[in-house]
Amino acid sequence: MICTVIQNKTASGIEEIMAVSEMVEIRLDRCSLSDGEIEACFESDVPAVATCRVAEVMEKNPGMTEARAAAICEDLLCKAVRAGARYVDVEIEAPRYMSRKVRSCAMEYGTSFIKSYHDFGGTGTLEELKDMVGKCRRNGAEIVKIVTTAHCPEDAERVLSLYDEYRPEELLAFCMGEAGKESRLMCLAKGAPYTYAALSEDDAAAPGQRTAAEMSRTLYGDRRFVDARIDIPSSKSFAQRAIIAAALAEGVSRLGGYSPCGDNEAALAAARSLGAGVSVDGTSLEIKGIAASPGCLSIGSLHTGESGLLTRLMIPLLPMLSSSPVRITGEKTLLDRPLKGAEKMMSAFGAGIRSDSADCRIPLEVSGPLKCGKAEISGKDGSQLISGLLMSLPLGDRNSTVTVKDPKSIPYMFITMDVIRKFGVRIRNEMLGGQAFADSGGDWSFCTEMVFRVNGGQRYKAADFTIEGDWSSAANFLVAGAVFGEVTVSGLDTSSLQADLSIMDILMEAGASLSQTGDSTGPVTVRRSPLKAFSTDASNCPDLFPIVSVLAAFCQGTSRISGVDRLAHKESDRGKAILDMLLKMGVQASIEGNALVVEGHSLASRILGRNLLRGGEYTSSHDHRMVMALKVAELGADSPVTIDDTDCVAKSFPTFFELYHKLLPDI
Repeated sequence: MICTVIQNKTASGIEEIMAVSEMVEIRLDRCSLSDGEIEACFESDVPAVATCRVAEVMEKNPGMTEARAAAICEDLLCKAVRAGARYVDVEIEAPRYMSRKVRSCAMEYGTSFIKSYHDFGGTGTLEELKDMVGKCRRNGAEIVKIVTTAHCPEDAERVLSLYDEYRPEELLAFCMGEAGKESRLMCLAKGAPYTYAALSEDDAAAPGQRTAAEMSRTLYGDRRFVDARIDIPSSKSFAQRAIIAAALAEGVSRLGGYSPCGDNEAALAAARSLGAGVSVDGTSLEIKGIAASPGCLSIGSLHTGESGLLTRLMIPLLPMLSSSPVRITGEKTLLDRPLKGAEKMMSAFGAGIRSDSADCRIPLEVSGPLKCGKAEISGKDGSQLISGLLMSLPLGDRNSTVTVKDPKSIPYMFITMDVIRKFGVRIRNEMLGGQAFADSGGDWSFCTEMVFRVNGGQRYKAADFTIEGDWSSAANFLVAGAVFGEVTVSGLDTSSLQADLSIMDILMEAGASLSQTGDSTGPVTVRRSPLKAFSTDASNCPDLFPIVSVLAAFCQGTSRISGVDRLAHKESDRGKAILDMLLKMGVQASIEGNALVVEGHSLASRILGRNLLRGGEYTSSHDHRMVMALKVAELGADSPVTIDDTDCVAKSFPTFFELYHKLLPDI
């Protein structure tokens, strides 16, 4: 990215420059700003570097001691950090006590700490340069900045060779002077998080500094960046659970915020098959429930479309509701997806399940009665069958205790409990784990056992509420904004139980600029910022895997995404599909154990290195989430991406392409 240096400007002047810059450095030693003005500048979404040189403050104030100047710099820099500075830059010559205090403040507020060295006279030997990198690191640098003066091309080459010795995302190394001018751009090709540019030729902060406009033309050419506002559809995880719960309830439920898609429409059809009355008026649903009780139905079959969630919810529910066996049918990719764990779980509660296939695939027959009681089941095959069990057992005539060993996709079980609670059904739960779980403060990733205590004899009661927006759908647009421009998404709740809310944590770890207006349901904005490699465990949010792998391809460094074992039986063999996609696009990637490892490069590095993702013909593997990931990847490809089957997005997000075209409306 290009960081425009701002100096000798008022607060209003800084605001004007930030409005047209992708990133800025604000020289607090050269701009006279009040505390309020500092806060206003650095709370902006525009990534900003805070810099204040002790020597500059002393030069402007003859007779001032170094200690006093350092105190002034420390105060200004810490105010910028607390206001939201993305980076804070402290020179190697600054007093160590000042440097330590600023670094401590930066660590507290999540600001990256830069330790910088400038040589205005020349360029040392490679060993001297490496020694200086080491010195900066010993002084706490997260990012080392080495800037020297080049008198010949070899000087610049020597400085740029540092990128071969250290992680590029942790290094800012280039040269001043005419001989070093090109290095200001080439450092981006090497993987530097950003480079510096002047607002104008008269505003150059150092010899050889290009203007931001010149740098932008050279780097980006006629490339356009995305800029869009997107209204996100409702969460099908919430919608399907709510539709079925409303169908089971006594009375009429009214659900707002409904977004039609293949899986949601399948849930409505299933509700009608159960005997519920369903009417749809735009985004509003009105469902008259059947006042469900054990054995209240006698239906021969039920169709679940292509929805794995709906199928798994109905497998334990139907033996509780129906007095006779029920055949469950489906279509498309669902027919190829084994329902692992279904037979053992049903057997544990005295119910039957029979499939023509050895690995329990649709079509199949379930029979009851589902008997309440105590049972221990494995959670390693996911949460959806368990969610169906949690919706079914409260209707039984006795209390039940369900112990889930090695639970996966834990947030989805909490979504189930949250939805049925709205319909008057209560379940108590306890999460257990070893010392790691205790030490983590209850981090779900370390949970090894969940215990659910369910009182029998409960009945669903009608409820009215609005279905919240879908984080898995939003993730595609949030990643598009983080890598390729700026996107604001509406209709989400940042206090949601949805597992895919994790995309916010992933983006923050990668370095994206995120903000929200208003309360937890206000619009969320993400914009370009220097992106670095990240490590995350997607075991509890496997639907994020495709789009997060695309994000990793544009994050400088090696990213690790754990949880590959959760991908084998999605709409495709998703782990293989993702790896095949990345490799075909020219991304260095591999699966190591249970993790997808991706070697990423910044967008600037890919542009300068002529290493954009490869366009061409790709397969979606009939997987809706692969289609969305491929289209976001196309924004950083060297040619259009053609996909063999795009109709499959209708399964979860039929308006995806309509919203996708808002990213670049004129193309």
